[in-house]
Amino acid sequence: MSNADRKEAECGAATGSSLMIRLRGVCKTYQREQQTIPVLESIDLDIAENSFEALMGPSGSGKTTLLNLIAGIDRPSAGSITVGGIEIGGLSEGKLSSWRAHNIGFIFQQYNLLPTLTAFQNVELPLLLTKLGSAERAKSVSTALKIVGLTEFKDHYPRQLSGGQEQRIAIARAIVTDPAIFIADEPTGNLDRKNADEVLNLLSLLHREFKKTIVMVTHDPAAARHAMVVRRIDKGQLVHDRTEQPLA
Repeated sequence: MSNADRKEAECGAATGSSLMIRLRGVCKTYQREQQTIPVLESIDLDIAENSFEALMGPSGSGKTTLLNLIAGIDRPSAGSITVGGIEIGGLSEGKLSSWRAHNIGFIFQQYNLLPTLTAFQNVELPLLLTKLGSAERAKSVSTALKIVGLTEFKDHYPRQLSGGQEQRIAIARAIVTDPAIFIADEPTGNLDRKNADEVLNLLSLLHREFKKTIVMVTHDPAAARHAMVVRRIDKGQLVHDRTEQPLA
């Protein structure tokens, strides 16, 4: 049994969960004129279903690139990425786009809310690409807004919300399609400590009560303490991981 496969078995045994994300020999390079720039080198990674994991490391270490590969936003230069039993690197662009829409919820540092739409309309946006009728969409949006505690702000525009409220609306937008995995890239980067803690508590709720798998990039040690596992990446390689006792 290889070291990577042994770690996979240990991970599954420790969590009592099946494997959600599996990377084997993943490399990513970019071409700049005549120069090949390596970003990720031979990444082996196993993430269990219903795990909350944090990726930490210095700027330029490859954290966001790794996140984008897991989410199917980018493709590896070499190696395989299997998510929920599907080898996503082999999907066509159309199928990959459909897969993302059904399986991945995105939460970014920038809230990316459309200023001309209300909170309700911003949350509803992903559902407009589905076959749901207006009544079903309204029910799903109302549920997502209730989860993030902002039902009474459904008719507010982004300019009428605080930064913390905007991020919670962005999380509601990620929740509304009920994806299995949440990809969070510096979700508290633009927030003060109070609002950051509210967002992190919400992510912990999604993990604990709704059994979602969360992979979060962060520079913030306080944010990382909410995760079950903290992995460190440096110069394109995973250099360390540890199991945490997540905050309640």
